[in-house]
Amino acid sequence: MPDSIGDSLDRALESAFTRRPPRSAQAQMKYLVRQLKGTRAAAQALGISQRTVERYVKGQLKRPRRDLRDRMEREVRKRWQPQVRAKARKKAASTDGLIVSTRARFGFTAAPGTTDDARVRDITQALPPDFADRLFTARDQGATERQLQRIAAEGLARMYFRADNTRAHGLDVEFTDVEHIEIEL
Repeated sequence: MPDSIGDSLDRALESAFTRRPPRSAQAQMKYLVRQLKGTRAAAQALGISQRTVERYVKGQLKRPRRDLRDRMEREVRKRWQPQVRAKARKKAASTDGLIVSTRARFGFTAAPGTTDDARVRDITQALPPDFADRLFTARDQGATERQLQRIAAEGLARMYFRADNTRAHGLDVEFTDVEHIEIEL
C-alpha cells in the first residue's frame, strides 16, 4: 500500500518529539489510562475489554498480539507530547513550511495544444508555510487522502513546476499513483 499524506504528516510531527514514547505494553497502557481518564475509556479506544486493560496496567499481561500492539502504539503516539506537536505544527504553518519528497505520476494540463503526458517523477520540494497550514488544517477537519493530494499537488505545481508562479502560468498539475511520499518539517 502506498504511503498516505496523512500518515506522513503524523510522522513529520513525531520527528519533533523531545522524548521517546513509552515502549513496554504496561507503560503504554498506563499512559493511555491516564490520558483517557480511566480503564473503560482506554478499553473503548483500543477495542478490548476493561479487564484486559487492567491486566496490562498491573503487569499480568506483557505481550499483546500484533494488532493490539499496533493500536496501542498508534493511540500513544497520537496523544504523546501534544504541546511539542502543536509548536512544531505552528512553526511549519507560520515560518518554516514543509519539505515534500515524493515519487508519483505527474501530468499537466495547460492551454490547448500544450498538454504533457503524465509520467512518474521523483520530486523533493520545499512548500511554503501556507501549504503546510492548509494540509494540517484539512487533515484535522477529516479531509480524504484525495483532498490532501490535491493540496499537495497545488503546492508542488506552484513551487516546482511554475517556479513560485514566475513561469508557466495556467499550468495545472495532476498528482496521481503515489508510490512514495515523505513529509518533513
